[in-house]
Amino acid sequence: MIGTIVEDALVYDGTSAHPQAVDIGIVSDRIALIGDLGDRDAVERIRGEGLVLAPGFIDVHSHSDELWLADGRCEGKILQGVTTEIAGNCGTSIAPLSGLALARKAEEARRVGVDVDWQDLDGFFTVLERSGVALNVATLVGLGTTRRCVRGDLEGRLSVEELRAEAALVRAAVEQGALGISSGLIYTPSRYAGLTELIACATAAREAGMPRYVSHIRDEGDDLLDAVEEALAVGRAADVAVQLSHHKAAWKRNWGKVHRTLELADRARASGLVVGADVYPYVAMWTDLDTLLPNDAREGGRDATLERLRDAPTAAALALRLELDHAGTWHDIAISSVASERNAGFAGMRLDEIARRLHLSPARAALHLMLEEKLAIDAVFFAMSEDDVATVLGAGFVSIGSDASARALDGPTVQGVPHPRTFGCFPRVFGRYVRGRRTLELGEAIRRMTSLAADQFGLAGRGRIEVGAYADLVLFDAEHVVDTATYDRPYSYPKGIDSVWVNGRAVVRDGKPTNARPGRALRGGR
Repeated sequence: MIGTIVEDALVYDGTSAHPQAVDIGIVSDRIALIGDLGDRDAVERIRGEGLVLAPGFIDVHSHSDELWLADGRCEGKILQGVTTEIAGNCGTSIAPLSGLALARKAEEARRVGVDVDWQDLDGFFTVLERSGVALNVATLVGLGTTRRCVRGDLEGRLSVEELRAEAALVRAAVEQGALGISSGLIYTPSRYAGLTELIACATAAREAGMPRYVSHIRDEGDDLLDAVEEALAVGRAADVAVQLSHHKAAWKRNWGKVHRTLELADRARASGLVVGADVYPYVAMWTDLDTLLPNDAREGGRDATLERLRDAPTAAALALRLELDHAGTWHDIAISSVASERNAGFAGMRLDEIARRLHLSPARAALHLMLEEKLAIDAVFFAMSEDDVATVLGAGFVSIGSDASARALDGPTVQGVPHPRTFGCFPRVFGRYVRGRRTLELGEAIRRMTSLAADQFGLAGRGRIEVGAYADLVLFDAEHVVDTATYDRPYSYPKGIDSVWVNGRAVVRDGKPTNARPGRALRGGR
């Protein structure tokens, strides 16, 4: 007996720009039949007339991690049509955990009501499967996390013994299901890793069976080209695939550089190196406010940075440097969230406005907030060009990543004023870049979200509509699907997503969550 038949929808299989008007039959967790199923018996029939049926969308760049445990409903993602998330990006992962890495992750998790009772990836997946989650989850192993395990936040080159220990952690994580490694080379301590360390860890991942290096590169602004070259050098030396995370050119003086970085990627691909990238369809990035600080101010990690901010002469010198570096851009920086209630009212406000309220210069206001919040403060930076976003999106090897975690409109994940990509990333591609700017055709946009993403990250049986594939599906109105989340009001679900299935079970029906949790941990992509 067929469990579910979706009939009369226009079916895009995830690989082709040419849809078919066929029925899809689901048995258990798989797509079992494709064709005219009008005479077949089924437990339920779903009418898809006027709608598009596609493979479930794959978010290749997520930061959900412990939020999967805090709220397994994952409503902010499934209501976008996302059926699989890949976390562990930007050098930070849910495991392995020991020493300072364990202490920091425990601190972060407590903010959303999660107790960390695992230390390795296998332990986390066991906890997750017991808890239940609405979508499929996979993860990379972050080199910031592994480095923090063996050396804390200390700068400098790793010793031979430390490098061996880090490589061993990478191998263990891959053997337990990580899809590869990630780096976040603007963040402490990942930014202390040199080429030798990155190549050694990428080699360890390849030897363990996951030849994949995913990088938030060392610079997305003035030194963007050199940073891309470094990532490609890691790929060549370690013989691994390279994924350029949330690819962009930040700040106006660097707009247009993406044409040259995409050329670098194309040349590398022509030479035989596997290179991919991902992008989110917005002109603002979202990261730690302390990334404003010059590198020397962040040496030694969080405690050393805070000590500098407490020292009046040092703080005065830093304020001057920030004013010189960011003059004229303070209105382009908005506070997203803070760790304490003391400054919670500043969430959603621009830095120049906050400075006026505090009767400080913008630079001094930024330093004041960093110190009071012990650097646990996120900000949205309006630093990108929409033409650049469209240019990157137009490259055939670029998939879609939200660079956001799974949140909801209620519960423990409601914190601060998040970036609207948290709730609107995938529908926005259709509304703004398919129907609006016409950067992509519909079938090509679907390919970027499905089969391309699955191939880039080795997700077996996902990202395609074909007999035998997992029944991860999304039924949506291609003419009207649109994001509704804005920078001022981000807590808003999109419109136009009718139904979503994960492993054959409906998690969204008639535009509303069903509260089902059929998601699985995809160890090694399986």
